[in-house]
Amino acid sequence: MTTLTRSIPSKDLRDSLADVLGGVAYGAERVGVTRHGKLTAVVISVDDLELLEELEAARDAAEFRAAKAADDGERVSLDDLRAELS
Repeated sequence: MTTLTRSIPSKDLRDSLADVLGGVAYGAERVGVTRHGKLTAVVISVDDLELLEELEAARDAAEFRAAKAADDGERVSLDDLRAELS
């Protein structure tokens, strides 16, 4: 689910860029940018971006731990893999 404060057509973004950036940086807004009525991008704050990156890193770490726990130790050489795929 996308929680947007507002949306703006891409053709109007240039004229409203200062307002959009101000709202995002200082007003905790998330502004959707639409093209032909369809949401195509979202302008978010640096804080929101950092939070997303932290969540992504946590997810990657969890996936690594799960893959490591499921590792059976069996390995295949590159030559064997190539032969199998040929």
